Amino acid sequence: MKGKTLKYIIFLAVISVAGIFLIQFGFLKSSYNFTEKKFKESTSVALKEVVWQMLLASGNTSSFDSLTPAQIVAGNYYLVNVNTAIDKDLLKMHLIEEFKKHEIFSDFEFAIFNPVLEQMDEGILIVNGEEKPSDYKFQTNENYTNYFGIHFPNRSSFFVSQLSIWYFLTALLFIVILFFGYTLIVIIRQRQLSEVQKNFINNLTHELKTPISSIAIASSVINNKDILKTPERLFNYARIIQEQNMRLSKNVEKVLNLASLEKNRIHLNLEEIKLNEIITEIAAQFKQTDFGQKANVKIFAIDLKFNIFADRFHFSNLMLNILENGAKYCEQNPELKISVIQKKKNIELAITDNGIGISKDQRKKIFTKFYRVPTGNVHNVKGFGLGLDYVKKIVSAHKWKIKVDENPDGGSIFTLIIPN
Repeated sequence: MKGKTLKYIIFLAVISVAGIFLIQFGFLKSSYNFTEKKFKESTSVALKEVVWQMLLASGNTSSFDSLTPAQIVAGNYYLVNVNTAIDKDLLKMHLIEEFKKHEIFSDFEFAIFNPVLEQMDEGILIVNGEEKPSDYKFQTNENYTNYFGIHFPNRSSFFVSQLSIWYFLTALLFIVILFFGYTLIVIIRQRQLSEVQKNFINNLTHELKTPISSIAIASSVINNKDILKTPERLFNYARIIQEQNMRLSKNVEKVLNLASLEKNRIHLNLEEIKLNEIITEIAAQFKQTDFGQKANVKIFAIDLKFNIFADRFHFSNLMLNILENGAKYCEQNPELKISVIQKKKNIELAITDNGIGISKDQRKKIFTKFYRVPTGNVHNVKGFGLGLDYVKKIVSAHKWKIKVDENPDGGSIFTLIIPN
């Protein structure tokens, strides 16, 4: 699938999901508003019927339509004028009956105004038909004489009963969106991995075909009997075969090491190593390589006597990989610095280069298998993108840490953090 096509598909999919989510949110909000309106209307009618029932019980024959509606003081607090003496038990009974009849399944608390004391009596909280003390501070009304206040401390039960299907659909949609997002991430990662693997195969093909072609050409020349007349030329082609064979062997070894690491076959032979001695050995070994011959390597704080527990073979390869990268990705004469310092309980081994540097957004990606930082012309330097992946795996196997920072003078600083 082409990049643009995938982008269009992702864009349309995101727009579609966002549209569905907005429509669902609109329906939910509309349903919530409708339910709130229904609650207020049902509560007002129920309270009006409570007043009518109490008036009938007192012998008052006022018509239902002539009764004063309940006053909504706040969204969940009502004042109800009765215009007759109020019996607490009778009021409680009618409130429970009328709320049940109008399907108002919500806890409530009420208090009756005492005209003698000119204050509300102690409030009563009704939870599932059971009576409990109320802590709510009921407001009064100077225009009423015989009235009561009613408060709904938690209307959520009513809203849940009315909106349960919408809550379910919204939760289901949210799960679908999460699944869609996860699928999208997987698709993008798979595409990125496909691109990385494609680049790896291209690089591998080139790195294998080049020495094979060179060996084939040199072999054909050597097979010519006339080559014996020019020994220097014979030795030159023999040297080419040897060099290309070594190059081919190294590339095959990298691939085999990768397969071994992928199968978690990292076995560390830990031993106590004198850090200053092994760093000196690694620096000398690096100077014998093609990239090392062009680089100037300086070691600082080598007089400090630090010992670490590490696998000598893998630690050496780890260091060589970082040094090789520092020299390989450099547009000038490579200057490499190795320094060792102690911070709190850790030993920090830093390798500083003067290369092209690594942007901040790329620093987390460079340890990914096959990944190579796009660097314009310098990207022509051949490689598989396996070196730093190997470094990360060996660091993790030792239970160390590694970080990458910017060199203020240009380049990068790779720091190994080794518990002391």
